[in-house]
Amino acid sequence: MKTPGKQKIRMGMIGGGEGAFIGAVHRHAAALDGQIELVCGAFSRYAGNNQRTGDDLCVDPDRLYSSWQELLQKEAALPEDKRMQLLVIVTPNQLHVPISRAAIAAGFHVFCEKPAGVTLAETQQLAVDLIASNSLYGLAHTYLGYPMVWQAKELVQNGTLGTIRKIFVEYPQGWLTDDLESSQNKQASWRTDPAQAGASGCMADIGTHAFGMAEFISGQHITELCAELKSHVPGRRLDDDGAALFRTDGGASGVLLASQICAGEENALKIRIYGDKGGLEWHQMEPNTLLVKPHGAPVQVLRAGAGQAGLGAEASRRCRLPAGHPEGYLEAMGNLYRDFAAAIRAGEKGTPTGVPGIKAGMRGMAFIETVSSSQHSNEKWLSVPAID
Repeated sequence: MKTPGKQKIRMGMIGGGEGAFIGAVHRHAAALDGQIELVCGAFSRYAGNNQRTGDDLCVDPDRLYSSWQELLQKEAALPEDKRMQLLVIVTPNQLHVPISRAAIAAGFHVFCEKPAGVTLAETQQLAVDLIASNSLYGLAHTYLGYPMVWQAKELVQNGTLGTIRKIFVEYPQGWLTDDLESSQNKQASWRTDPAQAGASGCMADIGTHAFGMAEFISGQHITELCAELKSHVPGRRLDDDGAALFRTDGGASGVLLASQICAGEENALKIRIYGDKGGLEWHQMEPNTLLVKPHGAPVQVLRAGAGQAGLGAEASRRCRLPAGHPEGYLEAMGNLYRDFAAAIRAGEKGTPTGVPGIKAGMRGMAFIETVSSSQHSNEKWLSVPAID
């Protein structure tokens, strides 16, 4: 009699229906390494959209649900070897915490789009729930799945740059240059609606990526900031542009820029970090290249690729192809899913190894609330709440 082999991790999804960008990205990335399969979903609150999406994805009609509440209730009632194990949440922000808390209470693992919620307080309550559970929680800071981001982190950790002094991180986009929300563009509509997005637009949507990357690579926490937020499009209710000066707990200072009204830009996330021995530079739109700039020596160009010389272990294991075969955004998110699947199989709890977790979520919410407060404050520097 044959012993049953390893089975794929069973995934469900809430949100990500027809017309939603990020849901399809998650599904492609989750399938990349053959470790995860989609078994159920509640893809849209609109019945027609939900049905078409389920049909297109070949979801069992009995496991295509009309609401997230129905999905959690009915999946929890299935036999343990059949029910969903991992829930992916790709809804507007205001649903992130309610669904995450309900899923954890029902015994499921959660992988949620960022930001973690709409307030720091509700995200802290989610953290309390997670500690009391056996569940895993991951946050989709996709750019932290890139191999060369991990290589940059290693260069900081091993002292190649020396004592870190300066951090520049920016994320300019151009897609909200016009008033898209008035044309019923769904992606623009919810991101500029305080009831769905929360207290911030641009900073919550992409500023959190810049913030998370600065802290991840530098290994330092941003402790103080001075920010300005602005909405350039008449009638827009949330910020579409912003900048912050910041200080870190390691003695560095820096500048963070996030904007969605930079006409002509795509997704130009980039970071530069400088120490007293040298600097580094990485661009998201050229993700397979990392520039290292030693003080008093020629610039070094490190390239991603399986078996590539000069890469550390963490960067190398996130490369799938030989150098010169470009890997990008899908592979970066795929790395997060691969690590999440491994954590489930290993019986981990809390934060999956290699995946941003609840602490990253709380740090992001602390950042969003502090930049929003700074915009309306007469104080030059505001403290970013510490997260234990």
